Amino acid sequence: MKQVLRTSLAAVAATLLIGTATAFTEPSDATTATVAHPAKAGIAKLNTAVNLPSGVWTDTPLEITLPRAGTYALDADVRGRLAGTPAINTYITARLWNVNSGAELPQSERLVYQIINLNAGDATAGGNQTAPISELIRVGGPTTIRLQARRVDAVGAAGIAQIYSDNSGYTSLRYERVGF
Repeated sequence: MKQVLRTSLAAVAATLLIGTATAFTEPSDATTATVAHPAKAGIAKLNTAVNLPSGVWTDTPLEITLPRAGTYALDADVRGRLAGTPAINTYITARLWNVNSGAELPQSERLVYQIINLNAGDATAGGNQTAPISELIRVGGPTTIRLQARRVDAVGAAGIAQIYSDNSGYTSLRYERVGF
């Protein structure tokens, strides 16, 4: 029994030692050539205000181009600006649009900002707020992603509805390649 136990322990130790040694072995030149380059990344900022008509998805000039096939993390900070005279219920939503496929990135739509004041006769209501959008996308080649937004007037109508960007708060769109 002791001999079997010693043999088994020796086999386990040898396996662990071999596994440890191979885990720390430097790759050969042939292996090194296949190692991927670090992820590519980029960021773009909106440098203007974009007016939003009611009920229509509107392209903004904010877009990025994913340079090659792979999986990318996308992050947007979208600043919306709204104002209107009560009674009002109006809001801005934004989404990421794949220009190459002509389709929305699934579930990328976010509520950016909403004002609700149903008390007619109150002073103008409004303000601005920034909302994040974070998504993963896998593409087969270079792909352009654009920010789109729309205004929805459920009650009344907004006097000002914009995707806004200035030195008090920029609307931006960023990507980072995170996989193949």
